Amino acid sequence: MTTPMLFPDDRQFWFETLRVLGQADFGGAEVGEALAAAAQIKPGDYDSWHDAWYALAERLRAEAGAAAAAGHRITARDSYLRASTYYRSAEFFLHGNPDDPRIDRSYFASVDCFHAYAELSGLSIEPVQIPYEHTVLYGYLYRPAGQTGPRPTIVMHSGYDGAAEEMHFNGALQGVERGYNVLAFDGPGQPAARHRDGLLFRPDWEHVVGPVLDWLLDQPGVDAARTGLLGVSLGGLLAPRAAAFEPRLAACVAVDGVYRFGAAAEQHDIAGPDGPDGRDGPGTPPNPTVRWAIDQAKYVLGVRSAGDFVQLSQQYSLAGGIAERIACPTLVCEAEDDMFFAGQPQELYDHLTCPRELMRFTTAEGAGAHCHIGAQRLAYDRIFDWLDGILAPR
Repeated sequence: MTTPMLFPDDRQFWFETLRVLGQADFGGAEVGEALAAAAQIKPGDYDSWHDAWYALAERLRAEAGAAAAAGHRITARDSYLRASTYYRSAEFFLHGNPDDPRIDRSYFASVDCFHAYAELSGLSIEPVQIPYEHTVLYGYLYRPAGQTGPRPTIVMHSGYDGAAEEMHFNGALQGVERGYNVLAFDGPGQPAARHRDGLLFRPDWEHVVGPVLDWLLDQPGVDAARTGLLGVSLGGLLAPRAAAFEPRLAACVAVDGVYRFGAAAEQHDIAGPDGPDGRDGPGTPPNPTVRWAIDQAKYVLGVRSAGDFVQLSQQYSLAGGIAERIACPTLVCEAEDDMFFAGQPQELYDHLTCPRELMRFTTAEGAGAHCHIGAQRLAYDRIFDWLDGILAPR
């Protein structure tokens, strides 16, 4: 287990801090200002966490507006992007009370800042709405500059707690650099769908990806024969689930692979005699990861208790021959020090019968954390090297 550099007694707070720091390489954070904010946070105190990141985001958003008004486009662009990250982080731990007004306030401020960044970025980042059942799914279509004709396209989404805007740092920019179109979107249970329409997660993710592909393949410049799907975190189960039933996909990437969501509950003993409230034993403080996971489940799964969470998580599984149905080449990534889904990538890989590869990332190279946070450039360079071999631009 990697020793936290901050919050030594709260690995969940450290993981989320590293998640922020990992976006610095793409302009989504500044290491110094992020560390200064983290220094104001009391370990395990969700209000303190919110207040530190929200104050930083507010300051940067004001600076961005002033810079834009003065004609300083680059400064405004950079400040808006960092503000978006910090707003997103501010509301992360508040979901145990879905009615907390700070949740929507921070979320919509984060999205507004990302849109402002996109307009100033000089990149082709188009906010899109994809028809889905009685509503729409929200996302972003990235296109490489100066290229014409059909191009390979990567559809990507996050998992249990990530947003489409965060996919900007988890492969979208690197895909565009390589000549790919990238469609990043939020499905049911993920931030845009949950905040805007109250949509909760569903295990049959093929019914989410299907409408997304229907829309995407009608867009100009998309090569229908070279379209892949990438899922992050719980998306490492959802994307393979969709690939099992979606023949239009030419490749699938699980970052990192998950075979059974319920394995996380088992790993952290959420269903154990002392587990429902996140405590390891009488008189001990709550396990920070279990405490957060149950709060998040109330918000994105609609459960009321730890027991409900454990029961519902069993529906999110690739067992029963689902993994074996996947036909397209599939890349399964694995983090050496995964604090959520240890062993799950190997289990998924072992059940695949399609062309497959297991890509391991280690702690020694700085990429051993769940989904390789803090090492996204390293990780996605390797992932896109693999994708180039399957969907290589002509």
